[in-house]
Amino acid sequence: MLLDYQALQSTPIATHPFPHVVVKNFVPADTLRQLVAELPLLNRRGSFPISAVKMGPTAAAVLFEMEGPALRNAIAEKFALNLDDAPTMLTLRGRTEATDGKIHCDSVSKRVTVLLYLNPSSADWAEHAGCLRLLRGSDSVEDFAVEVPPVDGTLLVFPNSPVAWHGHLPFTGRRYTVQLNYMTTDGKAHYELMRHRLSAFAKRLTGAVTAQA
Repeated sequence: MLLDYQALQSTPIATHPFPHVVVKNFVPADTLRQLVAELPLLNRRGSFPISAVKMGPTAAAVLFEMEGPALRNAIAEKFALNLDDAPTMLTLRGRTEATDGKIHCDSVSKRVTVLLYLNPSSADWAEHAGCLRLLRGSDSVEDFAVEVPPVDGTLLVFPNSPVAWHGHLPFTGRRYTVQLNYMTTDGKAHYELMRHRLSAFAKRLTGAVTAQA
């Protein structure tokens, strides 16, 4: 086990502004250092399907584990959900532009959103740009109840809902995020999964992903 499931199990659900859980250091420090060293350089914005990127063995093992039964079962138990038949969609984002982070709720085809942040702590995040905010409504990114710096293996999990508004202040630069979604089993989820598989093929052809130096 490469991830700290005990920390996830022992962290209570926060209910404001919507149910969620934040677990710091979900990736232990030694594993995180090796994982970050093995990440690919992503030379443009957007979410890349894991099948479209090359990475080292530790990074690959962590992402493989994220789609496995241990995390699925821990999240299902935490939020009293049945995720047994939920398809998964796993993507990696490595760069954020100024146009990213606008206020939104996730697609209704996504039952649960899981975000794992892989960036080192720095002054950039201390200035709040790029820190995900869980919002009380859709009107302002300043009307937030919780702010999550995208650093040091922090895990954020929340079931999707019509009030799960989130966003962040503009940030331009490298910002590694793993996103795992447990999907519905309807046509919208199937469309999302197929779109990401086609995206993976297109990104391999255009060379948007390069190996980490």
